[in-house]
Formats: sequence, C-alpha cells, structure tokens
Amino acid sequence: MEEGNGLGGGTEAAAGEEDEPEVKKRRLLCVEFASVASCDAAVAQCYLAENDWEMERALNSYFEPPVDESALESRPETTLEPETYVDLTNEETTDSTSSKVNSSENAEQEDGSMFSFITWNIDGLDLNNLQERARGVCSYLTLYSPDVIFLQEVIPPYYRYLKKRASNYEIITGHEEGYFTAIMLKKSRVKLKNQEIIPFPSTKMMRNLLCVNVTKCGGLPNNILDVWEFLGNPKHCQYTWDTQMNSNLGIAATCKFRFDRIFFRAAAEEGHIIPRSLDLLGLEKLDCGRFPSDHWGLLCNLDVIL
Repeated sequence: MEEGNGLGGGTEAAAGEEDEPEVKKRRLLCVEFASVASCDAAVAQCYLAENDWEMERALNSYFEPPVDESALESRPETTLEPETYVDLTNEETTDSTSSKVNSSENAEQEDGSMFSFITWNIDGLDLNNLQERARGVCSYLTLYSPDVIFLQEVIPPYYRYLKKRASNYEIITGHEEGYFTAIMLKKSRVKLKNQEIIPFPSTKMMRNLLCVNVTKCGGLPNNILDVWEFLGNPKHCQYTWDTQMNSNLGIAATCKFRFDRIFFRAAAEEGHIIPRSLDLLGLEKLDCGRFPSDHWGLLCNLDVIL
C-alpha cells in the first residue's frame, strides 16, 4: 500500500490541515491491522510505523518475525520458524493422526485407476495459533498426498507458507491480497491447461469463483450430483461445521451444518470417474489445543474407469 505525500503550506495551521488526512489514514490502518492480527492498537501502530505504514510488510513482520538465533536453544523442537520450512513431501506427520494411506491405494493412484482430492476451508482469517494450525493442515496433505487440493480462506502468509512447504504442487489463487481461494495441482499427476477467475459483482466478502481446466473427458451432461448424497448420506461426514465438536470459535450454541459440499458431474464419453468414498479431516486437536480449522476438511476418493 502506498500513500501520497502533500506539500505543506507556509504556516503551522496550513501544515496541520495537510497532515490531518494522513493521520486519519494511519488510524484506519491501525484499526485494520488490529482487526486482522487480533492485537491492540498500540501493537498495530508499532508494526506499521516500523514498516513505513505499508500494511502487507507490517503483517508479514508481525506473523513472520526474524529468528533470534540466541533464543533457538530455549524453544521447543516442534516450533516451526520461517527459516525451517521444508518440502511438504519430505515431512513426517507431526499431529496425532497416525493412519497411513495403504500401499494398494498408492498403487491405484499411480496407475491412474484412482483420483483423490481434498477440499478444506482452512480459516486463515483466524490468526490464533495460525502457524501450528497451518502445520496441522499440511500434515494431512502429506498423509494423503491428493491429486488436487481446494482451499478456502487462504491469506498471503498462509499462501507463502504453502509454496515453501508444497513444492510438488502448482498453486493457483483467486486473489493476491485479503483472503482468497486456492487450487493446488500435484505436478506429477495433473497438468494445468488454463485458469479463469469469475468475479461475483455483488459480493461484500471479496469472493469469486476460481476455475482451472486440467483435462478433457468428452462432453458433460446436465446431471450434477452431490457426492455425499450419491454415497448414501454417510453419517460420519454429514457435518463439516460443528460447534459442538469444534471449539475453535468458542461458540456455546450447538450449530451443525454441511457448509462444505462436493458437486459432481460425470463425463459423457472417454471414461468415467465415480465417487468411491468421502471422509472428514482435521477431527483431532493439535498440541496447541485447537483444531487446524473451524471447518472439517473433506477427502474424496474417486475410481477412474477407462
């Protein structure tokens, strides 16, 4: 964010009038920073002033502070600093999930008879324990290594984190600022042909539709299926937002919704893709006592019949 500088007049009164708009701008920046970072105005002002009142630089400084080498020895080994980012494919799972994808499913994925994807609202707008929660999400991506990943509510620091951790994926985003969607394509399995961002003119929440075209499977019929309904309405993955089970937002009331849905439209020719299974992700708390997101993720496996 850049701000213009006005030339003051020859009197103190004139200079004060010139400075007033800038003071208001900086107050608004402090309010915005405090809202995003969940901190007080004094902290916001400190970080903004140190970064020439540029919002993105200030937020980056707040969430990704330089590592103090002298303090490293006293920090727990599980603490992940920006300099210790590693390739997502080479990291062992660190959360409490212990199950592994079995070898037969891996073989099916490699020979093209199975296709998998994850869709997850990762709640990047909640900045509490963000780094540990992001690490938790990435542990699931490592565990299941899906062909495609659909993410919602991604913010710039989270996006940069994923780029460093998931070098085996190509990442396409719907925005570069604020919060946005992202689609991750496994480079060894999916080839990007083109992409499109469709804006929502009436949105008040910075939303749009991010589409990527990765393959061609013939004409598409008009029938569209809800995968959860297609699989017989399995109870174990009915709700993707459940305040009774998920305490991240601290909502006392019990609210259960199937906010996150997968809609499926089969190809008319040249093979078929049929949903096989659907499961929830992120059901276990991390060491920080919170879940990776206030939403459960969805893992969907599909059979590819040529």
